[in-house]
Formats: sequence, C-alpha cells, structure tokens
Amino acid sequence: MLRRSIVKLARAVLPRFLRKRIDPFHACIEDQLEEFAAKLRPGARVLDVGAGECPYRSFFARNIYVAVDNTVGESEWDYSRLSAVAEATALPFPTGSFDAALGIVVLEHLSDPLMALREIRRVLRDSGQLLLAAPQFWELHQDPHDFFRYTCYGLEQLLRTAGFRVARIEPTGGYFHLVGKLSIDFLQFFQSGPRLIFFGFLAPVFGILIPLGCYYLDKLDRKKDFAVGFVAVAEKTGGG
Repeated sequence: MLRRSIVKLARAVLPRFLRKRIDPFHACIEDQLEEFAAKLRPGARVLDVGAGECPYRSFFARNIYVAVDNTVGESEWDYSRLSAVAEATALPFPTGSFDAALGIVVLEHLSDPLMALREIRRVLRDSGQLLLAAPQFWELHQDPHDFFRYTCYGLEQLLRTAGFRVARIEPTGGYFHLVGKLSIDFLQFFQSGPRLIFFGFLAPVFGILIPLGCYYLDKLDRKKDFAVGFVAVAEKTGGG
C-alpha cells in the first residue's frame, strides 16, 4: 500500500477527472454516495459505521451525520471528528433512530459481520436504507484487523440473513480496473530507502499511464468477475 503522504500529495496535485480514472474503485464509491445522499430527505439521520476520519461527511451536509468507529484501524488517523467510539456490534443508539446507514470498506474489518449488520438493522427505522462498499480483491491492510473479502453473492447472502432486502449490488469495475490498481500497488516497493530514487521515474507510468489505459479498456470486461469490489444498497425489512 502506498504511504499516506504520497497518496495525499497525488490527490492534491492531480486534477479530479484524472483521479477518478486512475482510481475508479473510490470514484465509483463516491458516485454511489452522491446518489444515495440525494435521495434522502433534508434532516435525515445518517449513521456512518466505521467512519474513521469521516471522509464522506461532506456528502451529507443536508442531513444529521453521525459517525462511529472503534478507532483501531490506523494509528496515524485523526479520529477527533467521530460522534462516538464503539464497536459495530454494539452501537450506542436507540432502536429505529436512523433513516440511513453507511458501511464503506468496513465490512472486511469486522470479525462478526452478520452481528454487525443485524445491529445496524436494529438502529435503522423501518424501510431505512443501507449503503455498503466491500472489496473482493485487496491487499492486507489495517493488520491484524482484516478478516474477509466479498463476492456479490456473499454480500447478498449476508444482507438477506441480517434482515435486509437487497435493492442492488454493482461491481466497481472489472478486470482492467483491477490491473490498474495492481499497477499503482507496484509502486509501493519503491517508496522508501535507496529504491525511492526510482519512484519519480516509475510513478508516471505505473501510477498514471497504465491505470488510465486500464480505465478505458475496462469496457471489454462485460462479466466483471474480477471486480475490485462491490457496492450494495439494501433496505430494512419487517419490524424490530
């Protein structure tokens, strides 16, 4: 994984349209968040589970945004913007107190994802909406709190078992988006020590040109079996 300082520099230097093409996984998630937020009424209560540094707060400026995390993910993160510190399996909120909930690339870090989803369901009102994003292909991260990867079928089964009706599950790109991600990941082997001298020469090729080409080639993959991850939208069913 690329160092935090390198990622922040790339985000600051590269224009938004280019960032979306070389990192389509996160671009897809942001597009889904924007669509999800637009459908919520003003003032709706939104719970972000596993919010970390709350990078998605701005999508819910019209809503009451509540962020919770157990703060064990990354030691260098700033958790000061959280509303509460808690485990996803024991949320400190009354039953039916939220209109919507988010779980963005957090499900893989939960040792009991089914219990966590049932707890999220508990704090949602009837017909409350849930947006999940989970990886299918990703390196180990936030060790040792990294437990699972998810296919679309695994996500659907988990959500149904937890008491949700699945509205849709969409892949975040296909084979070529995965190749583009792996090309960027290649640069991690040159980001420190004596090999850092090669980083400046390799980054434009492996960090921009190859991922950009893969972005446009991805239309060739119609099945999307190699999706980096999936985004799911579900609704709480029944009472309780």
